[in-house]
Amino acid sequence: MPEIKNYTMNFGPQHPAAHGVLRLVLELDGEVIQRADPHIGLLHRATEKLAEHKTFLQSVPYMDRLDYVSMLCNEHAYVQAIEKLAGIDVPVRAQYIRVMFDEITRILNHLMWLGAHGLDIGAMTVFLYCFREREDLMDAYEAVSGARMHAAYYRPGGVYRDMPDTMPQYEASKIHNAAAVKKMNENRQGSLLDFLEDFTRRFPTCVDEYETLLTDNRIWKQRTVDIGIVTPERAVALGMTGPMLRGSGVEWDLRKKRPYAAYDQLDFDIPVGKNGDSYDRYLVRVEEMRQSNRIVKQCITWLRANPGAVMTTNHKFAPPARESMKQNMEELIHHFKLFTEGMHVPAGEAYAAVEHPKGELGIYLVSDGANKPYRLKIRAPGFPHLAALDEMVRGHMIADVVTIIGTQDIVFGEIDR
Repeated sequence: MPEIKNYTMNFGPQHPAAHGVLRLVLELDGEVIQRADPHIGLLHRATEKLAEHKTFLQSVPYMDRLDYVSMLCNEHAYVQAIEKLAGIDVPVRAQYIRVMFDEITRILNHLMWLGAHGLDIGAMTVFLYCFREREDLMDAYEAVSGARMHAAYYRPGGVYRDMPDTMPQYEASKIHNAAAVKKMNENRQGSLLDFLEDFTRRFPTCVDEYETLLTDNRIWKQRTVDIGIVTPERAVALGMTGPMLRGSGVEWDLRKKRPYAAYDQLDFDIPVGKNGDSYDRYLVRVEEMRQSNRIVKQCITWLRANPGAVMTTNHKFAPPARESMKQNMEELIHHFKLFTEGMHVPAGEAYAAVEHPKGELGIYLVSDGANKPYRLKIRAPGFPHLAALDEMVRGHMIADVVTIIGTQDIVFGEIDR
């Protein structure tokens, strides 16, 4: 009788559910997975190496492109590491703006995740619903930085500029007549804060719509309940963070346990799962969107009541105002040095971590006193999750691999970096 051998199959990189450039080599016994071997490095852009050849400021836009659906959270970790090393004091208003945009980014990330995860498993409508709300938040990004995605808005010492008093308006075109445009511009009559306030009012209803489509949906539950179970002990041992860890019942969130920026001033809850399966992780992320909405509301209220500076006054790290630069020789020199040579960060090392939508994003920065980092190491939250994929998929069917890749919320920009 011939010997029965396991069958080996490539899952990706062309597979639409491989989320980019994952090559997964699956060893199969019939339809059941015996082993999964993730091959990474197909999106390697040498971010860490490039940072050694760019000034501290020039690396900020590279951070946007790590996890390219959570742009400002990446920047936050990076500028925080520089501020730690240089001892820069960040104005309180800038801290609140950062927190607000971190939470907008979290909502953006989870909407992208929910839409894509739903689409992978076969729920088409939720994808369209999620992108409807993403559009508004992308407009907030654009209003504040000029870019819809790669904002490059945070700076060591604060943020690039304060929030605008007006929102861009839609104009009549072949597609939308004047009446339609007037309706589209209704919530754009005030400032960015007014626009965001209107969004926070509408958003809980939108989340209810996603939950109506999925939470008690029989097919959704059949595809996610008891799929990819991770026990709390294994989740900790495998180095999981974020919703992957909280979905297994471990209450660990850097915003509460190691507060940074203005999180210790805000009121929000940490959702935690019970069973550690894909369904629990879905519930955790949906609840996180509601909590982020709460935080954004509180930030809007605080920012309205407390005007002030959004950038440090230390001109070794932040450029002086244009007016004073044109009147004062010392300010002119500061300006010239900053824009030709860049800031010099004191020698030393620092690690800064933020609660990124996918987990703990850490930046380990070593400086030798020059205008460029000596070494930059990025602790990508998705990397340990992908390492755990083999353990999570064993004994499941091929169709469940799609669910498990989806539940991990993998983005390869940060994994390959």
